[in-house]
Amino acid sequence: MDFSVIIPARYASSRLPAKLLESINGKTLIEHTYSNVVKSNASRVIVATDDERIYKVAKGFGAEVCMTDISHTSGTSRLSEVVSSLGFSDKDVVVNVQGDEPMISPNAINQVATNLINSGMIVATLCEKIESEESYFDQNCVKVVYNSNGKALYFSRSPIPAFRNRSEINLDFCFRHIGLYAYRVSFLKQYFQMGKSNLELAEKLEQLTILNQGIDINVDISCAATGVGVDTESDLKKVKKELKK
Repeated sequence: MDFSVIIPARYASSRLPAKLLESINGKTLIEHTYSNVVKSNASRVIVATDDERIYKVAKGFGAEVCMTDISHTSGTSRLSEVVSSLGFSDKDVVVNVQGDEPMISPNAINQVATNLINSGMIVATLCEKIESEESYFDQNCVKVVYNSNGKALYFSRSPIPAFRNRSEINLDFCFRHIGLYAYRVSFLKQYFQMGKSNLELAEKLEQLTILNQGIDINVDISCAATGVGVDTESDLKKVKKELKK
């Protein structure tokens, strides 16, 4: 199995600007993510950024870096520029690991790439069980439902499946989407031409544009915990605490 990983690394995060350059135990956040990614079976790992500061830091710890346009509104869009500029083949498999996932499991990266190849689909992602009703009702926790063939039915910030009676909520049926994707390069080139669907605009979830285009997304339960992604200052404090252990 041959695949590459591209790590989109944007400087101007809306909720926590410059977070990728935050120091955690002597390493930047982006280096922690990169260090986990290179433990996977990926044959190539590329940091894709729009900022010279991240470029210099990533080069400094030995990463291959590709500069991209500042106008991208999603990691997937940024990947589509990279595969075109670096001459990837349509059949190549690329995994998208967000730069703010310093606890990402190398095994989960291998899993999503394998699932893409075995499913015959052109997009694959992972999920994990929701452990509390607080997360189930949290709009920042993106939920996913999928069918018996592993095809995504819908993603939402709202509670799905929506139990009619709160007393009947069964978290065994409730899954949190993990923002780890594998793609065929042919899809990434197609994605670059897609406009945002009304569903994406409503929920602020790019994967809804993919579903709206009639493209199947393979979903599977992650084989390993993915840890805390860094979106806020609170998340950063949690990660610092966890990585000190």
